[in-house]
Amino acid sequence: MLNIILMGPPGAGKGTQAVKLEQEYKLPHISTGDMFREETSSGSALGNQVKAIIERGDLVPDELTVAIVKARLSKDDCAKGYILDGFPRTLPQAEALEIMGREIGREVSLVINFSASEDELVRRISGRRVCPKCGASYHVVSMKPKQEGICDLCGTPLIQRKDDNEASLKVRLANYYKSTAPLLSFYKERKLLHDFDGMMGSVKLHEELTKLLNGLK
Repeated sequence: MLNIILMGPPGAGKGTQAVKLEQEYKLPHISTGDMFREETSSGSALGNQVKAIIERGDLVPDELTVAIVKARLSKDDCAKGYILDGFPRTLPQAEALEIMGREIGREVSLVINFSASEDELVRRISGRRVCPKCGASYHVVSMKPKQEGICDLCGTPLIQRKDDNEASLKVRLANYYKSTAPLLSFYKERKLLHDFDGMMGSVKLHEELTKLLNGLK
């Protein structure tokens, strides 16, 4: 069973590698945003509560986020593994994931962390284009789609996220280093952390990841 967490600053390559791993290993790629959308569209009491919070413009509290993650990971498609992207973001969330993992038999197998220089992150983010449907990520210079502006995987027109610019990235990086980076020590202590150089290129990086994962299967 491969229960994977992907970590790293914005633009480090998490989304690109998540799509490739999802296809190759047939594991559900689960992001916080996907979970929120799925739960709110379900019409459940929990989903309605989250919808009201989001519509107010507030952040979803840890306890609700954790409840949604637990509900999502309990589904049948996660029985053979999952790829978590965007969760956990804080130490309390990581601790809660550890507890729920034991409760539902979905304990984390490994944590993959991507690193990259700030200059490279700015270059990637400013040129990034993403598919709003399947989440595939492209770049206007280094990773162009086969047809300009169109996703190779599902044919959906690509978009540029509103916060994919240098000013927004500086804020997001500050938040990352403050709240999320301490999680690296948390997972290192548990001997789950595997560090990768996100600047080696997506093809080489994927090759290195598959070597690691195939050795764990």
